[in-house]
Amino acid sequence: MSNLSESRYQLKVATLNLFNYMAPPDAYYDFVNIYTDPQWLQKQAWITQYLQQHTPDVIGFQEVFSIDALQRLVNDAGYPFFAVVDAPLVTDGFIYRSPVVALASKFPILAFKPVQPDPQLATMMGLQADFSFSRKPLMATIDMPNLGACDCYVVHFKSKRGQFDVEQGVDTLGVSTQQVGQHFAIEAAAKWSAAMVRGSEAMLLRYEIAKQRVKLSHPVILMGDFNDHLSDGVLASLVSSDTRLVSGLSQQGFNLYRLQDAYHLFERSQYCPIAVARQPTHYHLASGSVLDYILLSNEFDPHNDQCLAEVERYHTYDRHLLNPIYEQDSHSTDHAPVMITLKIRL
Repeated sequence: MSNLSESRYQLKVATLNLFNYMAPPDAYYDFVNIYTDPQWLQKQAWITQYLQQHTPDVIGFQEVFSIDALQRLVNDAGYPFFAVVDAPLVTDGFIYRSPVVALASKFPILAFKPVQPDPQLATMMGLQADFSFSRKPLMATIDMPNLGACDCYVVHFKSKRGQFDVEQGVDTLGVSTQQVGQHFAIEAAAKWSAAMVRGSEAMLLRYEIAKQRVKLSHPVILMGDFNDHLSDGVLASLVSSDTRLVSGLSQQGFNLYRLQDAYHLFERSQYCPIAVARQPTHYHLASGSVLDYILLSNEFDPHNDQCLAEVERYHTYDRHLLNPIYEQDSHSTDHAPVMITLKIRL
Protein backbone atom coordinates (compact mmCIF):
# COMPACT_ATOMS: atom_id res chain seq x y z
CA MET A 1 0.00 0.00 0.00
CA SER A 2 2.86 2.40 0.79
CA ASN A 3 4.33 1.96 -2.70
CA LEU A 4 0.97 2.84 -4.25
CA SER A 5 0.69 5.86 -2.00
CA GLU A 6 4.22 7.01 -2.90
CA SER A 7 3.56 6.65 -6.64
CA ARG A 8 0.73 9.15 -6.34
CA TYR A 9 3.34 11.78 -5.52
CA GLN A 10 5.86 10.83 -8.17
CA LEU A 11 6.15 11.96 -11.77
CA LYS A 12 8.41 10.37 -14.37
CA VAL A 13 9.70 12.38 -17.34
CA ALA A 14 11.82 10.89 -20.12
CA THR A 15 13.44 11.85 -23.42
CA LEU A 16 14.15 9.39 -26.23
CA ASN A 17 15.77 9.82 -29.63
CA LEU A 18 14.04 7.16 -31.75
CA PHE A 19 16.77 7.03 -34.45
CA ASN A 20 15.06 7.10 -37.84
CA TYR A 21 11.51 6.22 -36.81
CA MET A 22 10.14 5.50 -40.30
CA ALA A 23 7.43 2.93 -41.00
CA PRO A 24 7.84 0.82 -44.16
CA PRO A 25 7.39 0.94 -47.07
CA ASP A 26 8.59 4.56 -46.85
CA ALA A 27 12.30 5.43 -46.66
CA TYR A 28 14.38 7.82 -44.55
CA TYR A 29 16.92 10.06 -46.31
CA ASP A 30 17.60 7.67 -49.21
CA PHE A 31 15.53 5.23 -51.24
CA VAL A 32 17.50 2.23 -49.91
CA ASN A 33 16.77 3.05 -46.24
CA ILE A 34 13.59 1.04 -45.77
CA TYR A 35 12.95 -1.23 -42.81
CA THR A 36 11.76 -4.73 -43.55
CA ASP A 37 8.54 -5.70 -41.78
CA PRO A 38 10.41 -7.82 -39.19
CA GLN A 39 12.88 -4.98 -38.53
CA TRP A 40 10.06 -2.49 -38.06
CA LEU A 41 8.17 -4.82 -35.72
CA GLN A 42 11.37 -5.23 -33.71
CA LYS A 43 11.80 -1.46 -33.44
CA GLN A 44 8.18 -1.02 -32.38
CA ALA A 45 8.51 -3.78 -29.80
CA TRP A 46 11.66 -2.22 -28.32
CA ILE A 47 9.96 1.15 -27.83
CA THR A 48 6.86 -0.47 -26.34
CA GLN A 49 8.98 -2.54 -23.97
CA TYR A 50 10.83 0.55 -22.77
CA LEU A 51 7.55 2.36 -22.08
CA GLN A 52 6.05 -0.62 -20.26
CA GLN A 53 9.17 -1.36 -18.22
CA HIS A 54 10.06 2.20 -17.18
CA THR A 55 6.57 3.77 -17.32
CA PRO A 56 7.40 7.45 -17.86
CA ASP A 57 4.38 9.71 -17.40
CA VAL A 58 5.60 12.19 -20.00
CA ILE A 59 8.09 11.44 -22.76
CA GLY A 60 9.62 13.58 -25.48
CA PHE A 61 10.70 12.00 -28.76
CA GLN A 62 13.19 13.03 -31.42
CA GLU A 63 13.82 11.76 -34.98
CA VAL A 64 10.16 11.08 -35.74
CA PHE A 65 9.26 10.50 -39.38
CA SER A 66 6.10 8.39 -39.01
CA ILE A 67 3.90 10.56 -36.80
CA ASP A 68 0.69 8.51 -37.08
CA ALA A 69 2.50 5.24 -36.32
CA LEU A 70 4.06 6.73 -33.19
CA GLN A 71 0.75 8.14 -31.99
CA ARG A 72 -0.87 4.72 -32.36
CA LEU A 73 2.00 3.04 -30.51
CA VAL A 74 1.94 5.38 -27.53
CA ASN A 75 -1.85 5.35 -27.35
CA ASP A 76 -1.81 1.55 -27.15
CA ALA A 77 0.89 1.84 -24.45
CA GLY A 78 -1.32 4.03 -22.25
CA TYR A 79 -0.53 7.57 -23.45
CA PRO A 80 -3.81 9.08 -24.68
CA PHE A 81 -2.37 12.59 -25.08
CA PHE A 82 0.00 13.34 -27.96
CA ALA A 83 1.45 16.48 -29.51
CA VAL A 84 3.44 17.28 -32.64
CA VAL A 85 3.88 20.68 -34.31
CA ASP A 86 5.68 19.95 -37.57
CA ALA A 87 5.90 17.40 -40.38
CA PRO A 88 8.86 15.82 -42.19
CA LEU A 89 9.75 16.75 -45.75
CA VAL A 90 8.75 14.14 -48.34
CA THR A 91 10.26 13.77 -51.81
CA ASP A 92 9.25 11.35 -54.56
CA GLY A 93 6.26 10.36 -52.45
CA PHE A 94 8.17 8.04 -50.12
CA ILE A 95 11.59 9.45 -49.14
CA TYR A 96 11.39 11.36 -45.85
CA ARG A 97 13.83 13.97 -44.54
CA SER A 98 13.85 16.48 -41.67
CA PRO A 99 12.36 14.41 -38.83
CA VAL A 100 10.35 16.14 -36.12
CA VAL A 101 9.93 16.02 -32.36
CA ALA A 102 6.84 14.78 -30.51
CA LEU A 103 5.51 14.39 -26.99
CA ALA A 104 3.31 11.76 -25.35
CA SER A 105 1.63 12.11 -21.97
CA LYS A 106 -0.55 10.16 -19.59
CA PHE A 107 -1.94 13.48 -18.37
CA PRO A 108 -4.03 16.04 -20.29
CA ILE A 109 -2.20 18.39 -22.62
CA LEU A 110 -3.91 21.74 -22.09
CA ALA A 111 -2.24 23.48 -25.05
CA PHE A 112 0.72 23.03 -27.38
CA LYS A 113 2.51 25.04 -30.06
CA PRO A 114 5.79 25.34 -31.95
CA VAL A 115 8.45 27.62 -30.52
CA GLN A 116 9.32 30.41 -32.96
CA PRO A 117 12.53 32.47 -32.62
CA ASP A 118 12.19 36.18 -31.97
CA PRO A 119 13.30 37.96 -35.19
CA GLN A 120 14.52 41.08 -33.37
CA LEU A 121 16.72 39.10 -31.01
CA ALA A 122 17.98 37.02 -33.92
CA THR A 123 19.04 40.20 -35.72
CA MET A 124 20.76 41.51 -32.59
CA MET A 125 22.69 38.23 -32.44
CA GLY A 126 23.97 38.76 -35.97
CA LEU A 127 21.54 36.30 -37.57
CA GLN A 128 19.02 36.80 -40.33
CA ALA A 129 15.64 38.02 -39.10
CA ASP A 130 14.04 34.92 -40.64
CA PHE A 131 16.35 32.53 -38.81
CA SER A 132 14.53 29.28 -38.02
CA PHE A 133 15.25 26.27 -35.86
CA SER A 134 16.68 23.29 -37.73
CA ARG A 135 13.86 21.32 -36.07
CA LYS A 136 10.92 23.17 -34.59
CA PRO A 137 10.87 22.84 -30.78
CA LEU A 138 7.55 21.83 -29.24
CA MET A 139 6.03 23.47 -26.16
CA ALA A 140 3.17 21.67 -24.44
CA THR A 141 1.39 22.74 -21.26
CA ILE A 142 0.51 19.59 -19.30
CA ASP A 143 -1.85 19.33 -16.33
CA MET A 144 0.40 17.41 -13.92
CA PRO A 145 -1.25 15.84 -10.86
CA ASN A 146 -0.29 17.58 -7.60
CA LEU A 147 1.81 20.03 -9.60
CA GLY A 148 -0.63 21.81 -11.90
CA ALA A 149 0.09 23.29 -15.31
CA CYS A 150 3.68 22.67 -16.39
CA ASP A 151 5.33 23.83 -19.64
CA CYS A 152 7.24 20.97 -21.26
CA TYR A 153 9.61 21.67 -24.15
CA VAL A 154 10.97 19.03 -26.53
CA VAL A 155 14.01 19.93 -28.63
CA HIS A 156 16.46 18.42 -31.08
CA PHE A 157 19.21 20.97 -31.62
CA LYS A 158 21.28 21.18 -34.80
CA SER A 159 23.61 18.22 -35.26
CA LYS A 160 27.37 18.51 -35.64
CA ARG A 161 27.07 17.94 -39.36
CA GLY A 162 28.43 21.06 -41.07
CA GLN A 163 26.19 23.60 -42.76
CA PHE A 164 28.17 22.86 -45.92
CA ASP A 165 30.23 19.94 -47.21
CA VAL A 166 34.01 20.18 -47.30
CA GLU A 167 33.92 19.48 -51.03
CA GLN A 168 31.51 22.38 -51.50
CA GLY A 169 33.87 24.68 -49.61
CA VAL A 170 36.86 23.49 -51.61
CA ASP A 171 35.08 24.11 -54.91
CA THR A 172 33.67 27.49 -53.87
CA LEU A 173 37.01 28.78 -52.58
CA GLY A 174 38.99 27.32 -55.47
CA VAL A 175 41.32 25.27 -53.26
CA SER A 176 43.51 22.72 -55.06
CA THR A 177 43.95 19.13 -53.92
CA GLN A 178 47.56 19.91 -52.94
CA GLN A 179 46.52 22.54 -50.38
CA VAL A 180 45.93 20.07 -47.56
CA GLY A 181 46.10 22.64 -44.77
CA GLN A 182 43.26 24.63 -46.30
CA HIS A 183 41.17 21.47 -46.59
CA PHE A 184 41.51 20.90 -42.84
CA ALA A 185 40.63 24.53 -42.18
CA ILE A 186 37.52 24.26 -44.36
CA GLU A 187 36.46 21.12 -42.48
CA ALA A 188 36.86 22.94 -39.16
CA ALA A 189 34.84 25.86 -40.52
CA ALA A 190 32.04 23.49 -41.58
CA LYS A 191 31.87 22.02 -38.07
CA TRP A 192 31.90 25.49 -36.52
CA SER A 193 29.04 26.56 -38.78
CA ALA A 194 26.91 23.81 -37.21
CA ALA A 195 28.01 24.83 -33.72
CA MET A 196 26.99 28.44 -34.37
CA VAL A 197 23.51 27.32 -35.42
CA ARG A 198 23.20 25.00 -32.43
CA GLY A 199 24.26 27.70 -29.99
CA SER A 200 21.96 30.25 -31.59
CA GLU A 201 19.02 27.85 -31.34
CA ALA A 202 19.72 27.33 -27.65
CA MET A 203 19.85 31.04 -26.86
CA LEU A 204 16.74 31.89 -28.88
CA LEU A 205 14.90 29.06 -27.14
CA ARG A 206 16.00 30.26 -23.72
CA TYR A 207 14.54 33.68 -24.50
CA GLU A 208 11.21 32.19 -25.57
CA ILE A 209 11.07 30.09 -22.40
CA ALA A 210 11.68 33.26 -20.35
CA LYS A 211 8.89 35.08 -22.22
CA GLN A 212 6.48 32.25 -21.44
CA ARG A 213 7.53 32.35 -17.78
CA VAL A 214 6.75 36.08 -17.63
CA LYS A 215 3.24 35.41 -18.95
CA LEU A 216 2.18 32.36 -16.98
CA SER A 217 4.86 31.47 -14.38
CA HIS A 218 4.46 27.75 -15.03
CA PRO A 219 7.17 25.31 -13.96
CA VAL A 220 9.41 24.39 -16.91
CA ILE A 221 10.82 21.07 -18.13
CA LEU A 222 13.11 21.17 -21.16
CA MET A 223 14.08 17.79 -22.62
CA GLY A 224 15.70 16.47 -25.75
CA ASP A 225 18.74 15.63 -27.84
CA PHE A 226 21.06 18.63 -27.50
CA ASN A 227 23.71 17.18 -29.87
CA ASP A 228 26.47 18.68 -27.72
CA HIS A 229 27.85 18.87 -24.21
CA LEU A 230 25.94 21.17 -21.91
CA SER A 231 28.79 21.91 -19.50
CA ASP A 232 30.85 24.05 -21.87
CA GLY A 233 30.89 25.43 -25.39
CA VAL A 234 27.97 26.88 -27.30
CA LEU A 235 25.23 25.41 -25.06
CA ALA A 236 26.65 26.43 -21.69
CA SER A 237 24.54 29.59 -21.54
CA LEU A 238 21.37 27.50 -21.31
CA VAL A 239 22.23 26.85 -17.69
CA SER A 240 24.54 29.79 -16.99
CA SER A 241 24.44 31.29 -13.51
CA ASP A 242 26.80 34.21 -14.04
CA THR A 243 25.29 37.62 -14.72
CA ARG A 244 26.31 41.25 -14.89
CA LEU A 245 22.78 42.35 -14.12
CA VAL A 246 22.88 43.52 -10.53
CA SER A 247 20.94 46.75 -10.22
CA GLY A 248 17.43 46.16 -8.92
CA LEU A 249 17.55 42.39 -9.39
CA SER A 250 17.24 39.94 -6.52
CA GLN A 251 18.66 36.41 -6.42
CA GLN A 252 15.10 35.14 -6.24
CA GLY A 253 14.25 36.99 -9.44
CA PHE A 254 17.26 35.49 -11.17
CA ASN A 255 16.41 31.96 -10.02
CA LEU A 256 12.93 32.28 -11.49
CA TYR A 257 14.39 32.24 -15.00
CA ARG A 258 17.25 29.83 -14.45
CA LEU A 259 17.30 26.27 -15.82
CA GLN A 260 19.31 23.51 -14.18
CA ASP A 261 20.50 20.12 -15.34
CA ALA A 262 18.32 17.47 -13.68
CA TYR A 263 21.39 15.28 -13.19
CA HIS A 264 23.12 17.92 -11.09
CA LEU A 265 19.97 18.49 -9.04
CA PHE A 266 19.86 14.75 -8.36
CA GLU A 267 23.59 14.66 -7.63
CA ARG A 268 23.17 17.31 -4.93
CA SER A 269 20.01 15.77 -3.49
CA GLN A 270 19.47 13.55 -0.48
CA TYR A 271 18.51 10.72 -2.85
CA CYS A 272 21.94 10.32 -4.49
CA PRO A 273 23.79 7.87 -2.21
CA ILE A 274 27.29 8.07 -3.72
CA ALA A 275 29.10 10.07 -6.35
CA VAL A 276 29.11 8.09 -9.62
CA ALA A 277 30.33 8.98 -13.08
CA ARG A 278 27.60 10.19 -15.42
CA GLN A 279 26.71 7.63 -18.08
CA PRO A 280 26.99 8.65 -21.75
CA THR A 281 23.82 8.72 -23.81
CA HIS A 282 25.54 8.28 -27.18
CA TYR A 283 28.68 6.60 -28.49
CA HIS A 284 30.79 7.42 -31.53
CA LEU A 285 33.20 4.54 -32.05
CA ALA A 286 34.59 3.95 -28.54
CA SER A 287 33.95 7.48 -27.27
CA GLY A 288 30.87 8.19 -25.18
CA SER A 289 29.14 11.56 -24.77
CA VAL A 290 26.17 12.94 -22.88
CA LEU A 291 23.97 14.50 -25.56
CA ASP A 292 20.50 13.96 -24.09
CA TYR A 293 19.34 16.17 -21.23
CA ILE A 294 16.42 17.17 -19.06
CA LEU A 295 16.57 20.71 -17.65
CA LEU A 296 14.33 22.00 -14.88
CA SER A 297 13.19 25.36 -13.54
CA ASN A 298 13.62 26.45 -9.93
CA GLU A 299 10.35 24.77 -8.88
CA PHE A 300 12.37 21.52 -8.91
CA ASP A 301 15.31 22.80 -6.87
CA PRO A 302 14.90 21.95 -3.16
CA HIS A 303 17.20 24.83 -2.23
CA ASN A 304 14.59 27.31 -3.47
CA ASP A 305 11.66 28.39 -1.33
CA GLN A 306 9.26 27.87 -4.26
CA CYS A 307 10.24 24.23 -4.77
CA LEU A 308 7.27 22.02 -5.66
CA ALA A 309 9.11 18.77 -6.45
CA GLU A 310 12.65 17.39 -6.43
CA VAL A 311 14.63 14.89 -8.48
CA GLU A 312 14.40 11.57 -6.66
CA ARG A 313 15.99 9.43 -9.38
CA TYR A 314 17.98 9.92 -12.57
CA HIS A 315 18.21 6.95 -14.93
CA THR A 316 20.11 6.42 -18.18
CA TYR A 317 18.99 3.25 -19.97
CA ASP A 318 22.00 2.08 -21.97
CA ARG A 319 21.95 -1.73 -21.94
CA HIS A 320 21.23 -1.84 -25.68
CA LEU A 321 24.37 0.26 -26.29
CA LEU A 322 26.78 -1.49 -23.90
CA ASN A 323 25.51 -5.07 -23.98
CA PRO A 324 23.15 -5.42 -26.95
CA ILE A 325 21.12 -8.53 -27.65
CA TYR A 326 20.77 -8.66 -31.42
CA GLU A 327 17.28 -10.16 -31.49
CA GLN A 328 16.00 -7.33 -29.26
CA ASP A 329 18.25 -4.35 -29.90
CA SER A 330 19.51 -4.40 -33.49
CA HIS A 331 16.88 -1.85 -34.58
CA SER A 332 16.35 0.04 -31.34
CA THR A 333 18.15 3.41 -31.15
CA ASP A 334 21.69 4.79 -31.04
CA HIS A 335 20.85 6.93 -27.99
CA ALA A 336 20.23 6.04 -24.37
CA PRO A 337 16.86 7.25 -23.08
CA VAL A 338 17.11 9.48 -20.02
CA MET A 339 14.38 9.47 -17.37
CA ILE A 340 13.96 11.36 -14.11
CA THR A 341 11.60 10.66 -11.25
CA LEU A 342 10.22 13.76 -9.54
CA LYS A 343 8.96 13.53 -6.00
CA ILE A 344 6.21 15.99 -5.22
CA ARG A 345 6.81 17.93 -2.02
CA LEU A 346 3.77 17.81 0.25
